[in-house]
Amino acid sequence: LSVFFQWYTPDACLQLKERFHGQVSTTCQRKNTGTVGLRHSKVVVVGDLYVGKTSLIHRFCKNVFDRDYKATIGVDFEIERFEIAGIPYSLQIWDTAGQEKFKCIASAYYRGAQVIITAFDLTDMQTLEHTRQWLEDALRENEPGSCFVFLVGTKKDLLSGAACAQAEVEAVRLANEMQAEYWSVSAKTGENVKAFFSRVAALAFEQSVLQDSERRSSARLQVGDGDLIR
Repeated sequence: LSVFFQWYTPDACLQLKERFHGQVSTTCQRKNTGTVGLRHSKVVVVGDLYVGKTSLIHRFCKNVFDRDYKATIGVDFEIERFEIAGIPYSLQIWDTAGQEKFKCIASAYYRGAQVIITAFDLTDMQTLEHTRQWLEDALRENEPGSCFVFLVGTKKDLLSGAACAQAEVEAVRLANEMQAEYWSVSAKTGENVKAFFSRVAALAFEQSVLQDSERRSSARLQVGDGDLIR
């Protein structure tokens, strides 16, 4: 990725800017990104059973769509590698079970997330309402304000243009309540899937670079006498 991927709709997005933070661009040009290229950023995907979480992840990571449904047992994950502004970067994408009986197992894997993706089925608006609880559960395991939140409507291919637009009105409203960025996707056709995860990667990468730069700047100061550590 050499560009800062744009939002799906300006009505519900995390950042409206069109390019990487100036400090990030400079740091990448100088290849001075510290340990950013050596770490995985954790992405957790949550949502009801049958909404298509696994299909979404497989479409992006493997470019496949499996029509035969298999429920995720507990948790699973994929690692997707990028090169962003010339710097290697990886997302560790965790696929969590939507079944109630696996919630206790899955919740242990919510911790340390940099990104939380709450998925729902555009053809079943009850699953949209359930995203409130899924997000609450995931946020409970993380520090306040530490995660990017995305609300994703799946199975876009199953709705007509008018029906999709109506569903999106409700989804955008809820996304704003959640302080989340909204996307509509189709794992079956691949529509918006690559763009969505590229957007996730761009935002997570930028945050990682800025946080790493801040940590290294702080580490240069000797506690006590203020001398620089060489």
